[in-house]
Amino acid sequence: MNMTVFATFWLIVLARITDVSLGTIRMVSVVQGRRAFAAVLGFFEAVVFISVVAKGLLNMNQPVYALAYGLGFATGTYLGMAIEQRLAFGKQLVFLLTPKGPELAEVLRAADYLLAELKGRTRDGDLTILCVEIARREAQKLIRIASAIDERCVVIVHDIRRADFARRADPKLSQRKRSWLFLLGGKHSVNARLS
Repeated sequence: MNMTVFATFWLIVLARITDVSLGTIRMVSVVQGRRAFAAVLGFFEAVVFISVVAKGLLNMNQPVYALAYGLGFATGTYLGMAIEQRLAFGKQLVFLLTPKGPELAEVLRAADYLLAELKGRTRDGDLTILCVEIARREAQKLIRIASAIDERCVVIVHDIRRADFARRADPKLSQRKRSWLFLLGGKHSVNARLS
């Protein structure tokens, strides 16, 4: 393998890592409805692809370039997912199902979480369902707190694409307290308690 082939191999790998990482983050942004951010990422993704990767693919006289293409694609997918998890854009709705609901709710309120508390029943008995809307980057912290109080606590996490109920909250409240949970406040018919 001469120096030109070696350099081109690594150029294709690095370009594909960049291109596919941007593409992975862009796709998550599209799903979350972040149009402007996704468009900017799409622009840079296309520029990288056209300027570097396409040129490398046009010169496929070296079979090792196909290996570079695959290696870059796989690494870019992995790296893109890792970057997106670190950025942790968006919100999540966490349901905590536990028989120790009042105790866990008290701890979460003391930690300034806004939550809705619902009563539920399973074949094993009564339990409390705590609903908490949080930023994605706070999910693991919340799960650790819940597990410390009740190690058998069932945790269900949902990504929220859009939560626009925050506009209906009192503007004097903190950012965390502006959420869809305020809608449950006056609806005692669903047996919900909001705090």
